[in-house]
Amino acid sequence: MSHSASPPLPADGLPELRYHVDGMDCASCVGKVERAVTRLPGAREVRSSFGTQTLSLQLDETQTPRGVLEGHLRALGYTLRELNEVGAVGAEASEDAEPHAHGHDHSQTDDRPWYAGAQGRLVLLTGALLAVAWGLSWAFPAVAVWGYVAATLVGVWPLARRALASARLGEPFSINTLVTLAALGALLIGEAAEGAVVVFFFAVGELLEGVAAGHTRAGIRALGALTPRTALLVGAGGGVREVGADTLRPGQLVQVRPGARVPADGVIETGTSALDDSPVTGESMPVSRGPGEAVYAGSVNGGGVLEVRVTRGAKDNTIARIIRLVEEAEGSRAPTARLIDRFSRVYTPGVVAVSAAVAVLPPLLTGAEWSAWLYRGLALLLIGCPCALVLSVPAAITSAVAAGTRRGLLVKGGAALETLARVRTVAFDKTGTLTVGAPGVTAVRPLARRDGAGLNETDVLRLAAAVEAGSDHPLARAVVRRAEELGLSIPAARDGKAQAGRGVSAAVEGRTLHVVSPRFAVGEGWLTHGGQVEAQALERVGHTVVVLAEPRPDGALALVALRDEARADAGEAVARLRALGLRPVMLTGDNARTAHAVAAPLGLEVRAELLPEDKLRLVREFQAGGGGVAMIGDGINDAPALAAADVGVAMGGGTDVALETADAALLHGRVTGVADLVALSRAALGNIRQNIAFALGLKAIFLVTTLLGVTNLWMAILADTGATALVTANALRLLRWRGSGQPSALSRPQDGMW
Repeated sequence: MSHSASPPLPADGLPELRYHVDGMDCASCVGKVERAVTRLPGAREVRSSFGTQTLSLQLDETQTPRGVLEGHLRALGYTLRELNEVGAVGAEASEDAEPHAHGHDHSQTDDRPWYAGAQGRLVLLTGALLAVAWGLSWAFPAVAVWGYVAATLVGVWPLARRALASARLGEPFSINTLVTLAALGALLIGEAAEGAVVVFFFAVGELLEGVAAGHTRAGIRALGALTPRTALLVGAGGGVREVGADTLRPGQLVQVRPGARVPADGVIETGTSALDDSPVTGESMPVSRGPGEAVYAGSVNGGGVLEVRVTRGAKDNTIARIIRLVEEAEGSRAPTARLIDRFSRVYTPGVVAVSAAVAVLPPLLTGAEWSAWLYRGLALLLIGCPCALVLSVPAAITSAVAAGTRRGLLVKGGAALETLARVRTVAFDKTGTLTVGAPGVTAVRPLARRDGAGLNETDVLRLAAAVEAGSDHPLARAVVRRAEELGLSIPAARDGKAQAGRGVSAAVEGRTLHVVSPRFAVGEGWLTHGGQVEAQALERVGHTVVVLAEPRPDGALALVALRDEARADAGEAVARLRALGLRPVMLTGDNARTAHAVAAPLGLEVRAELLPEDKLRLVREFQAGGGGVAMIGDGINDAPALAAADVGVAMGGGTDVALETADAALLHGRVTGVADLVALSRAALGNIRQNIAFALGLKAIFLVTTLLGVTNLWMAILADTGATALVTANALRLLRWRGSGQPSALSRPQDGMW
């Protein structure tokens, strides 16, 4: 294998290698690869994913050369392509990979038809030999037997090679071993036809599994294709030239024309447009953005020409980080998956032992017919293949993670997904989570003047915005933003001054105006008793009030009320969580008056005036009260509570913190995404339970029929292949998950889940 440029060195000095492993797309494959690599001296931090067919590790090549590592994996039947640091293919694989040690050659690339890969050709060849032998059996039975033998040997040869390779690498009881023993045993007892059918059905089953695995990877591949290959780079003189998008560096300026995709994460320098962020965040409606606002790689520019200052290179943009996190998600394996993996390590050797006992003990102890019991022992080998059982959990998890990612719900692995299904309390931070995170103008109250020359609401906003235009205070920005939203013409202001803790002043249209706090206005004698009463009434319901005034007795012109309002979908989110049987509660450090003003319309339980340690204490109290706790925050504040919760969910549209700090993230920033996450996790857990029932149920049925002498070998293989097909098809249903405002049968609370 040729190698790309030297990989980067982590802090400990060991190079990190990344490979695309063709054929590694089932849970058993992942376990086999990880165990084979972990046994090598000098191999550390081994991580693999069948969802993306990637393997990464740190390797001390003074103990194990890279060629030895690659040779071991090729001996197991995998074909490798080395990935460079940004994920591009560094060394192409050979076109064909042989079936590997699990018997699964899903090695055809996702862009090729099923019959173009090695496994597809194996299916066609063994199927053709089987058909020819069956045709000959009508006229030339003696010749037909050799056709069945040929079909069996052709089909079992790659399996036997991989079984021997697995045994040499410390895996003597691979699934390949079971099928090889059963097929060769069928030849030895004169059942060549059934041996041929067994290897053919097994090959077909694994081909179907590979095709299904390709479907689960399609969403991730499509996500990777969102970033355009080229970008229009703006030069120092203003000229534009086309460059590769992967060559962009932070600080460069790119032009994005209408209808084009944004080539990199960045900030708009000039231009305003509506951007379609749905490929990245799942947000269905275009979002209007202008200068100073962030944009994501892969978003579609729907309107005007934009110039965007690049803030992240290709390997660090939002889409690349999402893909990387999805790849790494399988490292956080679901508890059920870990349990099944441990069980299968004991189960497979046990199957061999039981099959041997069934084949040998009845003839030895009771004088029963050897051929009949040997036949039943071989059937048990096939029935015992744990493919479907091992696949039942990761297939569902991978499909659920892919479905969620396409809808802006990023879940970092099976452990978080399974835990989400069991939460009973959902704790929300307030600011930036239940609320929009920035104050907005909620009311404008002109005050009566003794001379009758009062202002209307439009004039109040126009003049207040003029005074506030030079200030960077959040309240000032809110007033200016509201005036702009209404399309008001904001007059010019002169001699603007800011007085710390008091407010701002400026000369506007020939008069000196102040925007100050009510307390300061009272102290200056500007606010009448009636105005004070009205301001206090607004403050009691959680508003912050500022006064527009002239510097003279009773000079207050109007009150402007502002508040960080609840998100538009907060009420729906709380209602949906209650419908799911969950207890939503707000935990906030804000004052009780403001907290209750936000929570009351939502019907939300609230705990206010909390320090970070208070939130941590309450999370632990909720956990002690029974059931898991999900903490929803902005990923920046409340770190202790987010860490202590069973699942931490970060709000944010693809920010660093939202993607990297919590167990899950809502990329679209909608609070209803919390209910979607819970519903998705419960659907996934229900799917897992169904898969395990399919896998074990079919095996139990065929076990009984085999011991009774009813099941023949080709039917026995259906206990594995059929169950694998059922489990895979059932898991793929999760890819069609859309989310719903109504809880389904799979999203209701389920006690006693294992």
